[in-house]
Amino acid sequence: MAVIKELIRKGANGTLSFGNFELDAKQKKSNFKFEGDLYKVKTFKEITRLEKNEMFVYESVPGTVVTDFKVTDQETSFVVEGLTDTSITLELEPEAEYEVFVDDTSFGKMKADLGGKINLSLEIDADSTSKIRVAKL
Repeated sequence: MAVIKELIRKGANGTLSFGNFELDAKQKKSNFKFEGDLYKVKTFKEITRLEKNEMFVYESVPGTVVTDFKVTDQETSFVVEGLTDTSITLELEPEAEYEVFVDDTSFGKMKADLGGKINLSLEIDADSTSKIRVAKL
């Protein structure tokens, strides 16, 4: 298991890693500076939530560990690990259409709602990771 002991960190490859699903009580870290923005993470076994400049970015129920998290105008990608199946919500562009890939396999197209959110249900096996890529069409 690759939990993030410091709750959030910058990777050598210019991505973010965050989350710790092993915690029994909620912990948070605020004002984490990354590429000119301020991030806040709240995490424990029941939920992991990431905000950027006080705006929602990512949430999983139950909690997960996210590595290699990167957002561009055209794509959001990350690797996720958890103890059990999880529901992931991402904030993207409102009403835009996206194609969702899990481990490089397309799981079809999704349209973000009026608030820009999409929801993914992901089957997770303990001791394994899933690579997620959400590409704007």
